[in-house]
Amino acid sequence: MPVSYDGSDTTPAIYVIHENAEWTAPLYHALDELGLVYYDWNLATVSLNLSAAAPQGIFYNRMSASSHSRGNRYAAEMTVGVLAWLEGQGRTVLNGRSALHLEISKLIQYAALRQAGLNVPKTIASADSDDVIAAYSAFDGMPVITKHNRAGKGLGVQLFRSEKGLISYVRGDEFFPSVDGITLVQRYIASPENIITRVEFIGRELVYAVRVDTSNGFELCPADVCALEASTCMADSEPRFAFDIDQDFPNSALGQELVPKMQAVMQAENLDVAAFEFITDADGTAYVYDINTNTNYNSDAENRAGLSAMSRLAAYLGHELAYNHEKNSRLTPPYKKAKKRAY
Repeated sequence: MPVSYDGSDTTPAIYVIHENAEWTAPLYHALDELGLVYYDWNLATVSLNLSAAAPQGIFYNRMSASSHSRGNRYAAEMTVGVLAWLEGQGRTVLNGRSALHLEISKLIQYAALRQAGLNVPKTIASADSDDVIAAYSAFDGMPVITKHNRAGKGLGVQLFRSEKGLISYVRGDEFFPSVDGITLVQRYIASPENIITRVEFIGRELVYAVRVDTSNGFELCPADVCALEASTCMADSEPRFAFDIDQDFPNSALGQELVPKMQAVMQAENLDVAAFEFITDADGTAYVYDINTNTNYNSDAENRAGLSAMSRLAAYLGHELAYNHEKNSRLTPPYKKAKKRAY
């Protein structure tokens, strides 16, 4: 149902801003488990009276950089305006405008990562196909990957070990530019184990790190609806899971080095919920190459580890709602569940 808001709703609640119902279903289940009031704001289609007062409550932005790949071409642009409307009225917005700008631009991500002292692979941004080809010369014949600046789901990610291969791709029918017109050419970082690590934060606190097998390619969405047909990689002598929580990461030397810097990025960019992806080369150097502010979780990996990030996220949203209500003296705990509605 399209979001349509005219200013008549006065019930304090959690408002979830998104464009993909499949990705919000697990969150809504977790919110139901806690009996929290929440409304579904799917901005794939929207009609808002911007002259009206925004509803009371907190607003959790889950707009995705890959929304255009699901036919929701302008959902992110609409969300920027909606977030400005909310923030302009002093509403509590989790992952607000700054987070969304970062979500839809890897150029912004890389600037934020470098500012916090994190390693980022060498990257050249090009807005013209000829410049994409010319960028190869800056990498001294080393392998490169291409990717979209506004991506998600591994959009536009291709590996090239020669200039000839890159030229063939860019000049061929398979090449398609990023929706924002910016293609990135990036140094390829080879992982000896074909593993990348995704570090999850909720409320800027570390939840866990999950090791992701890249043997099947670069489309690494952890959500259950994105699951690969095979849950394990059979290329090894002993099968390994596509997603597996790394219980040792928080106390490892690498974890101790990376986590505070990632939290510094979240503080500087007003990120409340996010995931950072990094890859470690043969020398043990970690390169962070993606920040995802519309994070999903893999239930198989969580079940094996006895964890539930979605439950923790729901609890965090409940805490923020309670804090917001107490701060504004609008509601006294405990909070009763209201019937879920989609505007």
